[in-house]
Amino acid sequence: MTQDVWLPIAPEEIEGLPQGPRYLFWDGGDDGEQEFPGDPADCAFYVVPYMRPSAVGLRPMARMGTVRVVQTLSAGVDHLNPGLRHLPPGVRLCNARGVHEASTAELTLALVLASLRGIPDFVRAQDRGEWRGGFHPALADRTALIIGYGAIGAAIEDRLAPFELARVARVARSGRTTARGPVHALTELPALLPKADVVILSTPLTEATRGLVNADFLSLMKDGALLVNVSRGPVVDTNALLTEVEKGRITAALDVTDPEPLPSGHPLWTAPGVLISPHVGGPTSAFLPRAKRLLVDQLHRFVNHEPLRNVILTTGT
Repeated sequence: MTQDVWLPIAPEEIEGLPQGPRYLFWDGGDDGEQEFPGDPADCAFYVVPYMRPSAVGLRPMARMGTVRVVQTLSAGVDHLNPGLRHLPPGVRLCNARGVHEASTAELTLALVLASLRGIPDFVRAQDRGEWRGGFHPALADRTALIIGYGAIGAAIEDRLAPFELARVARVARSGRTTARGPVHALTELPALLPKADVVILSTPLTEATRGLVNADFLSLMKDGALLVNVSRGPVVDTNALLTEVEKGRITAALDVTDPEPLPSGHPLWTAPGVLISPHVGGPTSAFLPRAKRLLVDQLHRFVNHEPLRNVILTTGT
């Protein structure tokens, strides 16, 4: 029996797809009302449309009674949680580890440097035709703390390495040792936060990390520290962050926010010392070739009954 594979990239644009499945194109366009390319009940391998509202990716899942694999093209999978209960047991949910590390790490470094060196103020001054110099902190000789030391966290440290930092500390759910040094457990944050000049959030959104950056967390950050969030908006308590930045005690660079998209008139837009980018860590020119390579590899594994990469969970277990 031919198995349907739903792809958000036209199959003729992906070189090297294995023979056997029937490839159907569906990217969730037309505000998610795009007609399905086939019966969801016949879909065996579902690649969730990228950069669409979560409701779009979830729409066909309730009808996918024979699906075996759900593959995201995002690093995070939290947006699919409401749809997992509709899936049969044994479905493997896989993320896009290996696709976004380079782009997200690049943006992280850009946000850190822009915030520390005052680039947003220079741009505003340029718009006014004003020459405004001043003293700004450097990244060199500072201490950075990366919270969420997975593939993206490690890629961020790779790009921090040439900047002559005094120290990079690493935090994950549980402690371990890496070639670069120890990774501390989340429980050690109270001792690490007061020493960090730059705190970078690259953790997935889980029940353990939702609201992690709350008033207590922020109170432990040193005066003048920079908070950078390239993970998920709800990792940060927005009201608690506003309290601190409005006092001028810390600054922030946010690629993700809560709520998101950030509505016009929200106080984060005009909060002092806050730089906002509109969730652009992943969508760059690096995305498409990496996404295609991942899909080709995963589908060869699927067709040949080999272990899949990046399995986050299996339903019913």
